[in-house]
Amino acid sequence: MNNLNYGVIGNCRTAALISEKGNIEWLCFPDFDSPSIFAALLDRDKGGCFGFEVSNEYHISQSYVPHTNILSTHFSSDEGEFVVLDFMPCYRSYEKEHYLPAEIYRYIRWIKGTPRFKVNYNPAPDYARGKVIHNITDEYIETYCSSENKDRQYLYSSLSLQDIKQKKEITLQRDEFFLLSYNEKVIPIDIEREKLEHCRTLVYWLNWTNRTKKYSLYNDVIERSLLVLKLMSYYNGAVLAALTTSLPETVGDVRNWDYRFCWLRDASMSIETLFQIGHAGAARRFMKFIQSTFVAKHESFQIMYGIRGERQLKEIILDHLDGYKNSKPVRIGNDAYHQRQNDSFGYLMDLIYQYYRLMPGTLDEIEDMWEMVKSILATVEEEWREPDKGIWEIRGESQHFVSSKVMCWVALDRGTKIANMLKKYKYIERWQKEADKIKTDVMTHGWKEKIHSFSQTYENTALDSSLLLMEPYGFIEANDIRYHQTVKAIKKALLHKGLMYRYNSKDDFGLPSSAFTICTFWLVRALFVIGEKEEARCLFDEILKCSNHLGLFSEDLDFDTKEQLGNFPQAYSHLALVNTAILFAEEDKKLSFIRP
Repeated sequence: MNNLNYGVIGNCRTAALISEKGNIEWLCFPDFDSPSIFAALLDRDKGGCFGFEVSNEYHISQSYVPHTNILSTHFSSDEGEFVVLDFMPCYRSYEKEHYLPAEIYRYIRWIKGTPRFKVNYNPAPDYARGKVIHNITDEYIETYCSSENKDRQYLYSSLSLQDIKQKKEITLQRDEFFLLSYNEKVIPIDIEREKLEHCRTLVYWLNWTNRTKKYSLYNDVIERSLLVLKLMSYYNGAVLAALTTSLPETVGDVRNWDYRFCWLRDASMSIETLFQIGHAGAARRFMKFIQSTFVAKHESFQIMYGIRGERQLKEIILDHLDGYKNSKPVRIGNDAYHQRQNDSFGYLMDLIYQYYRLMPGTLDEIEDMWEMVKSILATVEEEWREPDKGIWEIRGESQHFVSSKVMCWVALDRGTKIANMLKKYKYIERWQKEADKIKTDVMTHGWKEKIHSFSQTYENTALDSSLLLMEPYGFIEANDIRYHQTVKAIKKALLHKGLMYRYNSKDDFGLPSSAFTICTFWLVRALFVIGEKEEARCLFDEILKCSNHLGLFSEDLDFDTKEQLGNFPQAYSHLALVNTAILFAEEDKKLSFIRP
């Protein structure tokens, strides 16, 4: 069972979710974090959607055009056959800039026969907060909302606009198109223009994929995940945690948040994955975003920012929307921006270290970055002893989370390495000494002999999947008996029906009841590095079966039904999938050298 059977299209400015029946059920214009135009995902009646109604005789299937983010929905029956190709224009223009307009093309390619359909065009702008007003001209249908009449959408089509608006049955006899744009177009819009935009976008994605490192194993799933991660990168370098808001971790539960923001942790991990696989430009843009966001101002660091660097992300509840499968509330904004999560610095510093190591910048870039390193580490030195909210953003009382202390060690360790590269000797000694203090502190208070494992916090003996990250970030060796015992203890406590809990101790909302997708990938890696490679591979192959029909993953999974839950698609889930798949691919490569 998988109810998040959506394809995703986008162009690094905004994105749309399209159901397996070809309905656009989530779209924000003009940017990722703008108000929605279609939000049937969050309210079937009021949210608004844009799709096709065909008779029950039609078989509908969906796939991506290979190696691209162009989505193909195929309709076929005895009377006829057609394909809808959905994409957002995305390519380099003549001035070497990227052309990323807030618009969607729906190219209807006639294949055979006389297929018939009705067009269901029901925009509900501004999160469906007002009365929808349509204005039909000879060129387009203009739509706006009484609650926000400055934002307007324009639907262009080669089909009769009156027939579309009146939902008349249309018989397809040749290729046709729709263009939904945030701007009124100043050039003629016709099928030839549509074909040109389609070809340019197709070439852009094929070129992008071609620059990606290839693998002998799991190459298709790696490639699809990287294409998804690319879609979640705003053109200025910010990376979103997910494309949606308020999809619940458990149906009917209140754990539902807006993920259309840039978390330092998630973004750093996503960018590092793209970087290692051949996309250095993504790392360069993210570094520029980070610098412009907080280096110049020397202000305090936040765990997350708006996609333009906004610091205030006020959380508002939209009471008029029913929520996904009636899971209220629907929220926009995210109050977690106030939180202290000391682990964020570790992920960011790890990325900065890779940047220094692999991508020599200009002198001013290197110097700007060095100022940032000093600023981050001054914060870490000051705050690592303090309790925080941890990687899972627990909204209750702050605690001494072991994974937060470990990532503070990572921040200082990477800072020491950077200082070494730049021959800044006074910092090497100071930061190394502080890193050693953290390691001693964690070994003293985080290791619990009673459970033969590290624990979630200094104060408890609960287990937590984030402890599995101690090894990949270099805090502890894979062959250390304490890591082996921790992996075994976590597997025993948190692996349930082939999927992992983040933790199964009570938090401020009670006991967690769904599996957190990324944690299963972490366990796969942990089992692999402690030598349980066969078990790791089996577990990995099983979780791959939990993706939706297009290979996409959300944040959470239902233990019993394997239904996808939580915001979608989730950057966290896809970056972990890529990193885990690469482990097996690299191992396969090694073995192929040994095989006779």
